[in-house]
Amino acid sequence: MTDTRRPFWVDALILTLAGVLFVTMIGLGNWQMRRLAWKLDLIEQVQTRAFGDPVPAPLAPDTPEYLRVRASGTYDHAATLRIKAVTEVGAGFWIMTPLQTADQTLWINRGFVPTGLDANDWTQPAGQVQITGLVRADQPGGTLLESNAPGDQRWVSADLALMSSAAGISDAQTGYFIDDAANGGPDVWPRGGLTRLEFRNTHMVYAITWYAMAIMFLAAIVGVVWLRIKGQSPKT
Repeated sequence: MTDTRRPFWVDALILTLAGVLFVTMIGLGNWQMRRLAWKLDLIEQVQTRAFGDPVPAPLAPDTPEYLRVRASGTYDHAATLRIKAVTEVGAGFWIMTPLQTADQTLWINRGFVPTGLDANDWTQPAGQVQITGLVRADQPGGTLLESNAPGDQRWVSADLALMSSAAGISDAQTGYFIDDAANGGPDVWPRGGLTRLEFRNTHMVYAITWYAMAIMFLAAIVGVVWLRIKGQSPKT
């Protein structure tokens, strides 16, 4: 009678590959748990920086994002640039105005204005001002879909070096800008205080998914092995 059973090495190879796949799933779940710990630590750090006492600016170019700072100086409204934006208020622009401090020029995101407004429709403080806001990192290179076009006055990201060059500012801080936290009310533009401190955190969901897949896969393998052993048992 012909033996139709698979060779032992085939079963061994299948089990080895199954084991590797199972370990990989567990490893991916563990990696997501490590990412979760990192993300929670990042969120805690940002919350601490964003809601602490304001630190006087200017600061070092590599100052961490979302640090709460204060700065004083005079606005150069003639050098204001508008960056395309979509916010919870709607579509429009961020108003980026250089603030001339005693030490250097800082770019300030004064806030959001809706499409259709011009400089006559928003406030332009004169003289010495003091602002409080959050540090934001330089955004060179535009976005995935669009590039900054200084010649056409089209801006889609806060590329500080390019903005400073276009505005003819030689002493500008190009490592970071400041999101002004001031919000004068529903009818006052620009509207500040729109910095989003929300971070996408789906690592726990991914970890549970990988662990669940690993458990189901292991159960399936055990079931297949059990059925194969049962099928090979001698019948009485």
